[in-house]
Amino acid sequence: MHNREEAGRGAGEPVALWRRRPPAGDVEPGAMLTTRFSPKSPVTESYRVLRTNLQFLGLDKPLRSVVIASSVPNEGKSLTTANLGIAVAQAGSRVILVDADLRKPSLHRFFDLGHEVGLTTVLAGEATLEEALQDTHVPDLRFVASGPVPPNPAELLGSPRMAAVAEQLGAACDMIIYDTPPVEAVTDAAVLSTLADGVVLVVRSGAAAYNYAQRAVEALEKVKARVLGVVLDDVPPNGEGAYYYQYHGYYGRGY
Repeated sequence: MHNREEAGRGAGEPVALWRRRPPAGDVEPGAMLTTRFSPKSPVTESYRVLRTNLQFLGLDKPLRSVVIASSVPNEGKSLTTANLGIAVAQAGSRVILVDADLRKPSLHRFFDLGHEVGLTTVLAGEATLEEALQDTHVPDLRFVASGPVPPNPAELLGSPRMAAVAEQLGAACDMIIYDTPPVEAVTDAAVLSTLADGVVLVVRSGAAAYNYAQRAVEALEKVKARVLGVVLDDVPPNGEGAYYYQYHGYYGRGY
């Protein structure tokens, strides 16, 4: 997929959300939090557009919990989760990021936080939610790490205990944002989506075939998840999405 139209056809939903990721290379994960360290960058502006589009999608009923998923690995879902969480918190909302990728957790690395105590320890009754909540360097943004990787992630996420924890999380913030494993690989995201107000599917430009994205949406719809839209990630400089750079370059100099 290379543009909004292709992503929309592949996902079976209108493309509401899209952005361009910063170059990765050997950059430390924390340095990729452009919303924190580069507030005037065009990449940060694209996350603000994502935040605004989510607000419009929740006009009738505000979105209080969102699952960020992808069809296959390496499409940028964790980076999207981290930067979106910061963007929402910067707008004055109390946000809790939850690393619900209990198979290959990585969200803690963006904030340089530990993950020994987290969601799995809470679900196992070995810690309280308050003990698992960690402050970040971003005001109004807190984080729940994955905890130790369990042998049965899908069962844990679909348990009554997880539903109770989700209710506790909702009472402690304005928005919960869950990072989850790829939909094509395992059922975890689909299971967790039943506890959320909607799902955002991250699709990397040029990487995901139509059938992967379509199958991901079908899997989510089978559990009656609300697919909010698609983030078309890693848009090339000469592709659709480049206007963020052009617009910011013009507007940022004089105002």
